[in-house]
Amino acid sequence: MKIGAPKEIFEGENRVALTPQSAVQLQKLGYEVVVESGAGKAARFEDSDYKDVGVEVVKTAAQLWKTADIIIKVRPPEKLEVGRFRKGQILISFINAATDEALLEALRAKGVTAIAMEMVPRISRAQKMDALSSMANIAGYRAVIEAGNNFGRFFTGQITAAGKVPPAKVLVVGAGVAGLAATGASVSLGAITYAFDVRPEVAEQIESMGAEFVYLDFEESSQDSAATGGYAAPSSPEFREKQLEKFRELAPDVDIVITTALIPGRDAPKLWTEDMVKAMKPGSVVVDLAAERGGNCDLTVPDEKIETKNGVTIIGYTDFPSRMATQASTLYATNIRHMIDDLTPEKDGKPNVNMEDDVIRSATVTHAGEVTFPPPPLKVQAIAAAKPKKVVELTADEKRANEIAAFKKQTINQVSLIAIGAALLLGVGLVAPASFMQHFIVFVLAVFVGFQVIWNVSHSLHTPLMAVTNAISSIIILGALMQIGSGSFLVILLAALSVFMAGINIFGGFMVTRRMLAMFQKS
Repeated sequence: MKIGAPKEIFEGENRVALTPQSAVQLQKLGYEVVVESGAGKAARFEDSDYKDVGVEVVKTAAQLWKTADIIIKVRPPEKLEVGRFRKGQILISFINAATDEALLEALRAKGVTAIAMEMVPRISRAQKMDALSSMANIAGYRAVIEAGNNFGRFFTGQITAAGKVPPAKVLVVGAGVAGLAATGASVSLGAITYAFDVRPEVAEQIESMGAEFVYLDFEESSQDSAATGGYAAPSSPEFREKQLEKFRELAPDVDIVITTALIPGRDAPKLWTEDMVKAMKPGSVVVDLAAERGGNCDLTVPDEKIETKNGVTIIGYTDFPSRMATQASTLYATNIRHMIDDLTPEKDGKPNVNMEDDVIRSATVTHAGEVTFPPPPLKVQAIAAAKPKKVVELTADEKRANEIAAFKKQTINQVSLIAIGAALLLGVGLVAPASFMQHFIVFVLAVFVGFQVIWNVSHSLHTPLMAVTNAISSIIILGALMQIGSGSFLVILLAALSVFMAGINIFGGFMVTRRMLAMFQKS
């Protein structure tokens, strides 16, 4: 069977659903691959690049539709493209199934099996096919670049001969994939970065990236993100008011605002109001990544960049991934390739739309002449976080009883060890000479004392403790020094070697100790 990638006809779309690299992988699955001439040009993939890896290049879209059994696209098919479908073909692309019922009905009438990439469920097994996350990642990064292009200062602070330049202050609203990408890019450019999300559990991720999480002084039960497919659930009116109050407080101080709050299939919530824009300094920038669904900012104009009367630039572009077409096409084509990999379990070039598979079923919106959207609930649910076990507080009498039991057990163990040690010493004393026993007893006591000293020390201090112990135990050097005055050459030689090695033990022990202890000190 053949997989075909046509040129996108949506105005301004530069991405392509097939790259030479993904074509190689699709061929390994047993498919033949076809691409329309010029389909990858805007993403810097020439026809010759496809031909070099064995892809057939056809001149027209009509020819491609006639040839291919599986059509892979980026944008939902236009009316002209829908008319080219034939019964039994498979379409894999973004479809906007939640908002375009007319397209679903048209595809159903044509007998097309349509797989919507935006409907891939957010479960671990499907992460490799999650095209929404791939594109959101690019959009978040590109938002920072667009903000920097329209901002009149450095992101990072500088001290120069001409004076001090303060760092930019960036606020990222929403800590999903796009928000985290924007946060990471902003921090890497040196800006003071703040991030907000209705899910307080993401605070640790934000802070680990070097940004500051914006907390609200508001008590509300945690949002159930799993209920909305991994996206933040809508907040209560009380929470929203507290949220807007916090944003009004931050508006005069921040230079750049990047809003990312959007749930697919829903209108974007209004989070950056007109009065907040008026409170911002001249030269400030607002980048609205939710512009396609109305925008998070009151003044956003989709697909346009405007400047307000008080000098604030508001960017409402809806094609951020397309502005990085090469990278976006590479990631999206990889998502498509993984989807087709799942559709071809036998690797024989024959797709199997298995409606019992959670991922395939969730993404399939039309099949066998029926509209199969919306999908049923997933059979594999997200694993809920384990609730912390309740710690049972013991009474004073119970604590005392436990302490006594532990003391008795420890006493029995110690007495047993002493009894066994005494029996062993007695056994050795019955057969060994008195001179040996004198040294042997000192050795046993040294081992016992050393064990007791080290046993109760924190593991992180074992190395410096051992180093000090080595240094102190090198009292053996005294015996070696006393023997150097002996008249025997062999004794003098051995004593000198003992002094040398004991010296290494002493000085080395203290040097290691100093270095180890320095690791636990703040500079």
